[in-house]
Amino acid sequence: MTEPRGRAGRSGTGLGWRSLRVRLVLFVSVTLVVVCAAMALTMVFVQRVYLLEDLDQRVTDAADRSQGGLQRRTGGATDLGFLNERGQPTGTLAARFADGKVIAAEVVTGDGRQRALTAAQRAALRGITANGELHTRTIPGLGTYRVTAIGGDGVPVLAGLPMADVQRVIDRLVVVEAVIAAAGLACAACTSAVVIRRQLRPFGRVAATAAEVARVPLDRGEVAALARVDARDTDPGTEAGQVGAVLNRLIDHVESSLAERRRTEQRMRRFLADASHELRTPLASIAGYAEYMKGDHRTIEPELAWHRVSAQSARMTDLVEDLLLLARLDEGRPLERAEVNLATLVAEAVWDAQAAGGEHDWRLALRLDGPVSVVADPSRLHQVVANLLANARVHTPAGTKITVVVETETEPERESEAGADATATATGENVGAGRGTRCVIRVRDNGPGIPPGLLPTIFERFTRADASRSRAPGKEGGSGLGLAIAAALVEAHGGRIEVESEPGRTEFTVALPLDG
Repeated sequence: MTEPRGRAGRSGTGLGWRSLRVRLVLFVSVTLVVVCAAMALTMVFVQRVYLLEDLDQRVTDAADRSQGGLQRRTGGATDLGFLNERGQPTGTLAARFADGKVIAAEVVTGDGRQRALTAAQRAALRGITANGELHTRTIPGLGTYRVTAIGGDGVPVLAGLPMADVQRVIDRLVVVEAVIAAAGLACAACTSAVVIRRQLRPFGRVAATAAEVARVPLDRGEVAALARVDARDTDPGTEAGQVGAVLNRLIDHVESSLAERRRTEQRMRRFLADASHELRTPLASIAGYAEYMKGDHRTIEPELAWHRVSAQSARMTDLVEDLLLLARLDEGRPLERAEVNLATLVAEAVWDAQAAGGEHDWRLALRLDGPVSVVADPSRLHQVVANLLANARVHTPAGTKITVVVETETEPERESEAGADATATATGENVGAGRGTRCVIRVRDNGPGIPPGLLPTIFERFTRADASRSRAPGKEGGSGLGLAIAAALVEAHGGRIEVESEPGRTEFTVALPLDG
């Protein structure tokens, strides 16, 4: 039990990185990071496309203005004086082409003046044709430019604007989005951790209950009532509630199994004690007579002693046979199956009982429309009826009327259960499941009845009614196995046996399915 307690203790606290709470927080956080990153990248991409389109439009407008300025000015082929016009932003670049070569190129400086480009800077503008297409060029000392060249009536003109402003806006956007995303992710992670921790508390309470039950030593001693999951953690509308409800049902099942185990152990101890007592009595008699036969002082005839030894041996043999039969039935060994005429079988059993107990008033009533047959073990079914008749004969005084009735009836849809103080029942699997026809054997007597306190255990083994029911003089008491064997055999045939008793009326009822 030490190792389970250790595992239970570790499951309650200090779960580590593999705990569900940590994994959920990590999963939510990673998901948010991915979503935020995708949104940020998409926004940056869209913003960059928008800014580039705006820059391209301004570059195209600058080229158009430069071409129009040339048409209004009277300068030569290298004239870039239109850069002096108002509205030219800092960094605006302009160039003139002749035979595919840059013949003049200037840029507007920060003080509003023009500065000619160096040879290296001019070289970065080579290969641009005057077809209005936009190009991205990196000009040494000036940075990255967006440029285009257009032709006209005169010399083609190239115009360009720096991309630094666009890149600066993109960089700021990335920084702002990163800060906002980091703050949002931190808040989301903290909130998720708190919410998930709160939502998983019922699982922790359920686990604590399971750990408490696991620490109970169920294999020995008397087990007290086991802990249960609180009602607030058994709501079937939540996952934790479903787990709690299932755990409660499991604990209920464990408790009922333990209770049944205790009852079984008690019955087994009582059974062994009763069986030992029943076997000890004939064994003691046999041993006593054997010692007597070896002695010199004999007060009874040897034939009488041997007769008593034989009687005690037969009694012990019968008891052992009954115990073996019950053991076979408990193991579920199959019985022989044959078609049995129930009326004939019951009539023969009544005739045998009448021969053994002529001092009783025996009655037989066959309330049948015709021959009724059941598929059963003939000898065992005869034993059931014989045990019931012997029970009525032994436990009632002389002159008692014993009536045996055989009839058929329609099985009810649902068998009602009588109270424990009036009825004891042994039930087979095929009874009470649906409507059908069954054959019923009733053994009724008008004797003193069975004490109410004895009814709940009347079909248990070694149950006797010696203290309260009359007995014919000179007859030895039985072992208390007759009704237990009858109940076990009826159940093995898929039937049902029950008893109702009150002073002046006791009735045993055996119901057997006609379909076998």
